[in-house]
Amino acid sequence: MAFVALSLNAQSSKAQTGLKKVYDENINQLEQIDKAVAKAKKEGKFVICQLGGNWCPWCLKFADFITKDAEISKFISDNYVYIHVNYNPRMAKSKDASTVKMSEALMKRLDNAGRFGYPVLVVLDGNGKVIHIQDSGYLEEGEGYNKKKVQSFLKNWTPKAVGK
Repeated sequence: MAFVALSLNAQSSKAQTGLKKVYDENINQLEQIDKAVAKAKKEGKFVICQLGGNWCPWCLKFADFITKDAEISKFISDNYVYIHVNYNPRMAKSKDASTVKMSEALMKRLDNAGRFGYPVLVVLDGNGKVIHIQDSGYLEEGEGYNKKKVQSFLKNWTPKAVGK
């Protein structure tokens, strides 16, 4: 019975947003970031961590927006290793000590980026250093995102633009 309830809840959640879930809730986020940084360094790119979760409609909207716009998608692919880093603010208040420890380590790793709300976009250089935190609220327009604002953000934080 619990499985049916969870399935129905997941289906109704997708029906509400109509958007694909992009966050893997079963991986170690710190390892995910480390792998992305290693790949970015090898390829001469930066990393963008889209911090949020499948629970966040705006997170899924942003993922959908950048995926469906071919120009933006190509620009990201050419300049960044882009990852969706799963985080739920409730992790910090969990009764499970290991969950709280992971939450604290993740927020420390990403310079407490969650203070800006979700999604938040964290740009890391090829050494894994946080070089910019982008509050996605500034990229919004109406019920979605403004293409010119998103492009401006992306263009301003490439390795070439930053001089790396």
